[in-house]
Amino acid sequence: MISILISVKNGAVFLPACLDSIRVQSFSDWELLIVNDHSDDGTQEILSNYASLDPRINVYQNPGSGIIDALHFAYQQSGGKHITRMDADDLMTARKLELMSETLVTHGPGTLAVGLVEYFSETNLGEGYKKYADWLNELTLASANFEDLYKECSIPSACWMVHREDLDRAGHFRAKVYPEDYDLAFRFRKVGLKIKPIPEVLHLWRDHADRASRNDPHYLDNRFSELKVSHFIDFDYNAQQPLVLWGAGQRAKDLAKHLLKKKVNFRWITNNKKKIGKDIYGVLIESYDLLGELEQAQVIINISATDARPMIEQAVKAHSSFAFFHFC
Repeated sequence: MISILISVKNGAVFLPACLDSIRVQSFSDWELLIVNDHSDDGTQEILSNYASLDPRINVYQNPGSGIIDALHFAYQQSGGKHITRMDADDLMTARKLELMSETLVTHGPGTLAVGLVEYFSETNLGEGYKKYADWLNELTLASANFEDLYKECSIPSACWMVHREDLDRAGHFRAKVYPEDYDLAFRFRKVGLKIKPIPEVLHLWRDHADRASRNDPHYLDNRFSELKVSHFIDFDYNAQQPLVLWGAGQRAKDLAKHLLKKKVNFRWITNNKKKIGKDIYGVLIESYDLLGELEQAQVIINISATDARPMIEQAVKAHSSFAFFHFC
């Protein structure tokens, strides 16, 4: 019924706990396809031992390099009706597979089952991680994950499950785009999957110093501006309406670069008086009073100061014909 896909690289420290959390699941009709991504620690020995204990565990070597190649290869070997991911340093709660698969069966194809997540750590866990998990869980409970997709990845990594045919429609792991989970979330939205939340913590994210999101160069620049701009142009952008970028900080400048690279025309505004009138990348920074001159505009809001965002959002909402998107 369920295929679980894992890529692991040098995961010997946490891998046994991860595999144990899968083996004790309340739902037993699953296969695990785990790809060793050129590990040089004790990962392979652990995988071989677990595969000998449980015939549902299938171990492969990555024929390519990196997590995307590994997941793509694992998916090619899979045969389950329902597909989910897992990270080799995390833990499943006991009924994760049961509840997610049950949700897919109940609601049928076109469904994206999403559960709640929780961070844990053997050391001090930063407030930023707690806030991120709280934000994700709030979106999930409201089935609103796609509404804030341009802020950050709002589909919790490794805490989703989908029908095989729907993953195929979304292009599964063919795209060589990092971060792979964020890119896939955009593609889930594009094919029209409906969020079906499970109001229980199903996945435990382990924070540790060697986590890929902390060290892999593909994830170090957490702005992901190129990815966001690419999907915005592909899905939300309307060339018949004026596009406005609000914000003049470094993140907004990064967005502007990618919009210009894509040859997208836009007006650039700010409420920072010190920036008004400046020319950046050949675009004049204008006052946000410009909004009063426009109709049916699309507004990208990229403001790092969280306390300023409500005022800016209110200013945009005052124009009922405007559509706005938070990129932050």
